[in-house]
Amino acid sequence: MKFSEMPYQRPDLENIKSQLSSLTSDLKTAPDYDTAKEIFLKKDVLDKHISTLSSLASIRHTIDTRDVFYDEEVKFWNLANPQIAEYNQKWIHILLDSPFRPEFEKEFGNVAFLNAEIELKTFAPEIMDDLAAESDLTCEYEKLLASAQIPFEGNIYTLSQLTPLKNDLDDDRRLAAWKAEGNWYKEHQDKLDDIYDKLVLLRDKMGRALGYDGYTELGYYRMGRNCYTKEDVEKFRKAVVKYLVPVANNIYIAQADRLGKEYPMSFADNILEFRDGNPKPIGTSDDILAAGKKFYDELSPETSEFFRTMLDQELMDVLSTEGKASGGYCDGLMDYEVPFIFANFNGTQGDVEVITHEAGHAFACYMNKKRVPASTVWPTLEACEVHSMSMEFFAEPWAENFFGKDTKKFLYSHLSGALTFIPYGTMVDHFQHIVYEKPEMTPAERHGVWKELLGIYMPWMKLDGDIPFYSEGEGWQRQHHIYSSPFYYIDYCLAQTVSLQFWALIQENPKKAWETYMNYTKLGGSDVFTELLAKAGLESPFDENCLKTVCEKANQWLQNFEW
Repeated sequence: MKFSEMPYQRPDLENIKSQLSSLTSDLKTAPDYDTAKEIFLKKDVLDKHISTLSSLASIRHTIDTRDVFYDEEVKFWNLANPQIAEYNQKWIHILLDSPFRPEFEKEFGNVAFLNAEIELKTFAPEIMDDLAAESDLTCEYEKLLASAQIPFEGNIYTLSQLTPLKNDLDDDRRLAAWKAEGNWYKEHQDKLDDIYDKLVLLRDKMGRALGYDGYTELGYYRMGRNCYTKEDVEKFRKAVVKYLVPVANNIYIAQADRLGKEYPMSFADNILEFRDGNPKPIGTSDDILAAGKKFYDELSPETSEFFRTMLDQELMDVLSTEGKASGGYCDGLMDYEVPFIFANFNGTQGDVEVITHEAGHAFACYMNKKRVPASTVWPTLEACEVHSMSMEFFAEPWAENFFGKDTKKFLYSHLSGALTFIPYGTMVDHFQHIVYEKPEMTPAERHGVWKELLGIYMPWMKLDGDIPFYSEGEGWQRQHHIYSSPFYYIDYCLAQTVSLQFWALIQENPKKAWETYMNYTKLGGSDVFTELLAKAGLESPFDENCLKTVCEKANQWLQNFEW
C-alpha cells in the first residue's frame, strides 16, 4: 500500500484504554502459557496499531506543519500517549510478575523484559501532564524552526534551503549566508531561551517526582540504556579528547592550508572543505534516488528488494518544501511492516547521505519487520545508528554515481567528516550533562558552558565576532536533539566509532564486511548494544583501544590519500 493511501482516523482513546485493561486482566488470570502467549500476541498487535496511527499523524504533520488537521492530531497524541503509557505500565507489572515469564523469555528473548523493567522507571501517573507539556514545547520549537523565513539577496529561504548558500565558494557570500542564519536565530533568541528553560525545569521536575536526583538518571532510562552507564560515557568522552580531537585538529589544519586561510578558521570557513567547492551530488533529486536504487540493487538481493519497496510504495518524502519540519528521520509503520523516510534535500552531499543513512535505519527495520514482540524490531538507539552510519560507508564504491567528478573529494570528506563529527557530538552530550546537573543555570550561563566546551572539543573553531550567534556560544540552539531528545546525541558518536570499524574492514575485505553487517543487522533488537556487537564480532566503543585503533587507521588513510 502506498503511503498516501494509508488510512488515518483518530482512535477512540477510551476504547484503547479498555482493550489494554482487558488484556492486562486476562494475562493476570491466564491458566497456562499457551493462553498467556495468545494474550501477549494480541497485545503486540494492538501496540503496533497504536504506534502506526501515532506515526502517521506525526509524519504527515512534519511534512507540512501548517496542516491544521494533523496539527490537531499531534496535539491529541501528545495528550493520549502519556495516558496510554499509564495503562501500559499496568500491563508491564503483570507481565514481569507472570509465572510464565521464564517461558516468555525462552521463546522471545529476555531483552524485551529488561527494557520493560527500565520503562517502569520512566513513568508514573503524576507526571502525565508534564509529559504532555514536554511534547507541546518540543512541537513549539519545531514549528519555530519550520517557520523560519530568512531574507538573503532579495529572496526568502527556510533554514534548510539556506544551507547550500552557507557552502558557497565565494568567501563573502558564504559569510553573509551564515550571518543571515545567525541573525534569524538572534532575532528569536528570547523564544529559544524560554522554550529550553521550560524544558529543562520540566524535565528536572519529572526526574525528582520519580525519585531521582534531577533528570539525568531518568534521561538515561528514557533512552533505554540497558548495558552501559553515565561513567562509561564519561570514559568514552575522555578517549575522544585523547585520541580523536588531535586527529580532527590535523584535518582542519590541512583544510586551512588547502583554502589558503589562517588557522584557526571561522565557522563560515570551516564549512568549506575545498577551494573549488564541497562535493555536490550530480543531477536532480530523482537522479539521486535512481543512483540509490542502483546501489541497493547491486549491493545485495535483500537491499534491492527493500529499496524497490520504498520507491514503489512512496515511503520517502525528501524534498525541502515550505512549512516542512527541518531535519530528517526514519520511522516505522508497523501495521504495514514498512519503514518511512523523511528528509529535506537541499543540493548538498547530505542528500546522498539521506539515501544511505536514513535508508540504513529503514533497511534494518525492513529486515526485522516480522520480529515479535514489535518492541524488538529496533534495538536501542546507539545500536540503530550503527545500521545507518555504516551503510554510508558501504555506499562508497558507488560514490561516482552520486558525485561524478567530485567523487574523490567526497571520499575524503566522508571519512574526515565522520572523524570530526564525533568531537562535536560528544560535546553536545557533555553540554547536556552539565545543563541537567545545574538546571537553575541562566541562558547566559548555558551559552558560556557551550563556548568553554568548544575550546576543549573543537579547538579549530575561531570564535570571532563575525557571527555573534555562534561566537557567543549559542550555536547549540540549532541542534534539534538538545531540545527534543536529551542524551540522544552520544548515540551517534558511539555508533560512528563502530561504523569506522566497518570502514576499516571494507578497506581490507568488502565481502567479509558486508557479512558482518548483515549478521549485526539481522539481530534487530534481540539483545543489548554491547552484546549485539560481540555477537557480530565487533569491538565495543567503550573499549579505549577501539577508538585508538580506528583513529590510527583513518588518520593514516587521510595522510596517504591520493588526489
